[in-house]
Amino acid sequence: MKISKESGQVSRLLLVLAVVVLVAAIIVYLVMRMASPPPAPDGPDTTEVPLPVYEQQLGDIKFSFISSINKGSVLRASEIRNKQYISSYQKDITTTERFIQVTVGAKNMGTANTEINAWTLENIVDSEGRNFVPEEGYSVAAWLPDPNLCGALLKPAFDPTPCTKIYAVSKESTGLKIRVQTGLENKASNLTSGKIDSFLLDLIVK
Repeated sequence: MKISKESGQVSRLLLVLAVVVLVAAIIVYLVMRMASPPPAPDGPDTTEVPLPVYEQQLGDIKFSFISSINKGSVLRASEIRNKQYISSYQKDITTTERFIQVTVGAKNMGTANTEINAWTLENIVDSEGRNFVPEEGYSVAAWLPDPNLCGALLKPAFDPTPCTKIYAVSKESTGLKIRVQTGLENKASNLTSGKIDSFLLDLIVK
């Protein structure tokens, strides 16, 4: 009986000690948890937003954005710029979306004349990568400047030569850019054969 009684006391003592150790561990954990510094707040978003680019030099030719105008869904016969097309036969041209008229200047930064047709404006590209090709010259020629100097010979250090094209662009499209192109080494033959140097200039559409 005495051995059994002593065993019971030992068991109760061990149980009490276990409870004390458990409570102490919980208290230590809570104290350490409260003493830990709060997590640092998320820092500011350091992702850099690329700045718009309105001019770029390709070889000796420096391209500069001049203007882009939202003409709405109608090119009106009453607004024809090229007088040789003014007649009773010329009608309005419409689109379900919008016409955008883009003008870019090209300047020769080199020391010799460039070749004729060594440079041009290509597609408008939106933020989703959708491409909008220029309207065919004959269909919108009446609304283009006369003369329209796209691809003209560029003399060194002369003022930028303007090139204007008209595009039908989706109303949903944003972040519009215009692709400017020249043949490698500013050679017309390279532009024709697809050996090109190009860049996307940002547009400000008004």
